[in-house]
Amino acid sequence: MTHPADPGCIFCKIVAGQVPSRKVHEDDQLLAFHDIAPWAPVHFLIIPKAHIPTLYDASDESHQALLGRMLWLAPRLALQLGVTNGFRTVINTGPDGHQEVGHLHVHVMGGPRPWARG
Repeated sequence: MTHPADPGCIFCKIVAGQVPSRKVHEDDQLLAFHDIAPWAPVHFLIIPKAHIPTLYDASDESHQALLGRMLWLAPRLALQLGVTNGFRTVINTGPDGHQEVGHLHVHVMGGPRPWARG
């Protein structure tokens, strides 16, 4: 289920333009921007503009296409940013999954051994 924008959500504030970000991509449904604490030479996030708190909450049919689009976009943006030897995608879900921001997002990390930190 898509929830209304959460005024306390940092990613909703980024989508609304209230908090600056280093944008990688933007379209009508998705926003991609560089992570502020990168774990790899290239580390960006892909988020839906609609507030979906966790992967658990991506439940209706429209979310199927949105999730597919997020993963489809990852390699294209990675290539644009110079990642040519592979990358890692991570979706942290819920407290036990170490999700730090309650807004669905995909981490895309590329460059030498992006998984070395965790």
